[in-house]
Amino acid sequence: MAISSDLHSISKIIADSFHSRHGIWGWIFPLLHLSIYEDLRQRLALRNPHYICLVAVNSPQRINHLIGTVEMTLRFSDSFKKTGKNFPYLSNLAVNRKYRRQGVASQLLNSCEQIAISWGFKELYLHVLEDNQQAQQLYFKLGYRIYTMDSHWNKFTFWRSRQILLYKQL
Repeated sequence: MAISSDLHSISKIIADSFHSRHGIWGWIFPLLHLSIYEDLRQRLALRNPHYICLVAVNSPQRINHLIGTVEMTLRFSDSFKKTGKNFPYLSNLAVNRKYRRQGVASQLLNSCEQIAISWGFKELYLHVLEDNQQAQQLYFKLGYRIYTMDSHWNKFTFWRSRQILLYKQL
């Protein structure tokens, strides 16, 4: 589990995984990193019993040796009203580029599955971008299936790939 001293390393792994440093993004990158750091700090401070941030380390001492992370929390089927069926939802699965394709993400996902079961759930959900073929390959290999896809409007409105909501029976 993540602790407050891990926040800088976690936010760096997430920022490096999801945001470019090329072109104008190189100028904005420090702000993105800071924003991710602050969001994480606030989520950890809330001490929600159904929120967890896991980290993968390559050294027992853990200092500057975080190599991956994932967050899991409960979401509601109507997230604006916070009503309806709640379900465990994964976000920010990210692995340091040097450690990808070595089983780190699979281990983090397996840990989340065990935690979701301990919370009393039989399904786990996450979003993946339609153009992120590597991530989709991993998820499908581990038993995740398509639940639904965002509409095409997202692609035209935000100039990015659609999101696919995946789920796995546990």
